[in-house]
Amino acid sequence: MITNVLLAHRWISPLALTLFVFLGPPLGAWLIKRPRLAELLAVLALIPVGIVTLVPVKRELYWRCEVAWTFPTFDRAELAANVVLFIAPVLLATVALRRPLLALAAGSLLSLAIETFQALVPALGRSCSTNDWMTNTIGAAIGALLGWVALTWAGRRRAVPQ
Repeated sequence: MITNVLLAHRWISPLALTLFVFLGPPLGAWLIKRPRLAELLAVLALIPVGIVTLVPVKRELYWRCEVAWTFPTFDRAELAANVVLFIAPVLLATVALRRPLLALAAGSLLSLAIETFQALVPALGRSCSTNDWMTNTIGAAIGALLGWVALTWAGRRRAVPQ
């Protein structure tokens, strides 16, 4: 169902990416002094990840795991959405933890765990894919980078006497 929506409205993923790039760092910088709120928002940002990846669907699986390495572009709606899916949780985790590489690793490992779970539980009706892991990890890297920008920006603002 999500894929059908994304295919019909291909502008959603590019718009979401644009909003994250422009609004993510200022929001992250604002959250620096509110680490508990950043933690809460990071956890809440995982809800869409769980819904999109773990809620069972009714479909017949033709394979359990697909091994493919297709680079995401906006004309590949599902891959682009997989990128966008992990930006918010990792950006928020970066701000909460103040450790971009740790947040990036956690995001990538979470994606790997999801793909493994999909492979081990065929009753979900979801097939695992190396593409999904790769695109989620790209999104996690973007989220960590935007979080790093927020941390850097907030650090510089504090360093400047006002």
